[in-house]
Amino acid sequence: MSETANFVAPLSQGFGYGIIVGLGYQYEVQTSEMFSTAGRSVKSGLVAAAVVSSWTWAATLLQSSAVAYQYGVSGPFFYASGACVQIILFATLAIELKRRAPNAHTFLEVIRARYGTAVHVVFIVFCLMTNILVTAMLLTGGSAVLTSLTGVNTVAACFLLPIGVVLYTLFGGIKATFITDYMHTVVIIVVIFIYAFSAYASNDTLGSPGKVYDALVAAADRHPVEGNAQGSYLTMRSKEGGIFWVINLVGNFGTVFLDNGYYNKAIAAHPVHAFPGYVIGGLCWFAIPWLCASTMGISALALEGTQRMSSEDVTAGLVLPFAAVKLLGYSGAVCTTLMIFMAVTSAFSAQLIAVSSILTYDIYQAYINPSAKGKRLVWVSHMSCIFWAIAMASFATGLYYAGIGMGYLYLLMGVIISSAVFPGAMTLVWKAQNWVAAAVSPILGLAVSLIAWLVTAKKESGVLTVATTGANYPMLAGNVAALLSPIIFSPVLTYIFGPQNYDYESMRAIRKVDDTDVAAAAHVDIELIPGENNPAAINPAKEQEEERKLNRAALYSRTLTIGMVLCFLLLWPIPMYGSSYVFSKKFFTGWVVVGIIWLFCTTVGVVIFPLYEGRESIIRTARLMALDAVGKKPRFEGQEQTPSGSATPTEKVGAKSDV
Repeated sequence: MSETANFVAPLSQGFGYGIIVGLGYQYEVQTSEMFSTAGRSVKSGLVAAAVVSSWTWAATLLQSSAVAYQYGVSGPFFYASGACVQIILFATLAIELKRRAPNAHTFLEVIRARYGTAVHVVFIVFCLMTNILVTAMLLTGGSAVLTSLTGVNTVAACFLLPIGVVLYTLFGGIKATFITDYMHTVVIIVVIFIYAFSAYASNDTLGSPGKVYDALVAAADRHPVEGNAQGSYLTMRSKEGGIFWVINLVGNFGTVFLDNGYYNKAIAAHPVHAFPGYVIGGLCWFAIPWLCASTMGISALALEGTQRMSSEDVTAGLVLPFAAVKLLGYSGAVCTTLMIFMAVTSAFSAQLIAVSSILTYDIYQAYINPSAKGKRLVWVSHMSCIFWAIAMASFATGLYYAGIGMGYLYLLMGVIISSAVFPGAMTLVWKAQNWVAAAVSPILGLAVSLIAWLVTAKKESGVLTVATTGANYPMLAGNVAALLSPIIFSPVLTYIFGPQNYDYESMRAIRKVDDTDVAAAAHVDIELIPGENNPAAINPAKEQEEERKLNRAALYSRTLTIGMVLCFLLLWPIPMYGSSYVFSKKFFTGWVVVGIIWLFCTTVGVVIFPLYEGRESIIRTARLMALDAVGKKPRFEGQEQTPSGSATPTEKVGAKSDV
């Protein structure tokens, strides 16, 4: 952190290294299916918690606080609404994925099944670029905060942050990410509550919404915001904030619709739980950046006095730690370190699973060893996790030395990846799109977006540097061109070369991996491992019932997503923006209270509900742990004991697992 932040690292390096290395396990047979899909049995509460955790990455907390500091109360809302609608819209794709390709391991398998190798390769590149950008943001933002708060070496943080994540992901696969996602979400929500109650109830300097309001009025008098109504921090009418909103909206379509991690969670969900899980997750997630940034970015403005933070510190994501130390001192530094560590590691784990799935199923099994069985694929998945962690730590280190921070990457991501959003989504919902449109429109869109981005930067500033290319207008031009140009390219190419009229049968033909070698090595009947058997396929009546529920969920998802998009993008923000309304003290108080109530609802949705939904598994696990603690071997359903006490091959491993 630069001198303008006006404080030195409040925590010791030992604390920082201890958190990074020290934080961050139930045994079961780890087949390739279990590693990548968790048996396809995860319920909606845990899906929602995992979505919230995966989407609460470093940028969620750091970038949202930065735009609150820059633009005032509009920044948190524009961040939250501009990144929430994608999760809700993705619920529709999640349902279509479960309907069209029930046995898929990755979204890219679906692309290959429909279009073949050429399109598959194009989307592998775009999806991996998405994972590279997301992981780079996690490590650059997380390492910057940990360095500012604890003094740990930034390069060391980049390499040490992935260690614990890699270990628990290797042992537990995607199931481990669901469980740790839940625990990390709990910590993050608790810390945000601590921040909010400190700023708006107990802090000696602030301590009430009214005092915060007065401080923001004074801050606007000292540093009026250019482009804001009356130069105020207390208005939704913000020119630069509105530009950020569009950039945020466009960029996050790419990081959701092209991140295989979200498809992994949809695949892992039980067929009837995917839709409610994503809808609950999206609605619950909204409160996290909104209230966190409305507390921390606003507190930074209220408490900074006359000495402003430098633009470099703001771009690096250091508004939140600055405000935390100002609000809570040493305790604030501890809370922020824990929260950022949780946000980085949970999202990093999801990225590991996403990338390992692509490298395993879409590269190794697809083109190198098509006959590979489960044991070999598990080994490839493990090696992919290790390789990705090392490669991305090295890349993040290079970005650090190049002076490129999390804020720059956040604005850039849409320019690079969003041209593949439309043709990718149409793969599941538009039967006419042909392989030429799917392959060519992302490439053309990327070319158009890069030209728009760099030409606008050159025209605006006359020179291309990190600062000029990272300005709002060039990023706006590139992001909008990336998302919208394929909406023209794809239909044109489809009708020039002829519609495909696809019947989705090749997607349904995707088959699960042969994990018999893993089961044999563990002396377990393959049919008794969750995710390996398929009761619906055995029972036609159950298959028809699941199909009926999925069709109904598809209808609900389309209706609900349209309604939610209208609320978050039109009915709520546009009247407030257009009217140039500047908040009164009472209105600001109500704004804060709504945010706190919403976070309580989030707590119910992603903390309490998953516990209620999984109560039977929790009781069963506690009972088995108690038996193990007193030296008794648990007896599973279907298990027989040999004279030596070891389980026979009929042991039902993880019976009735619902993660």
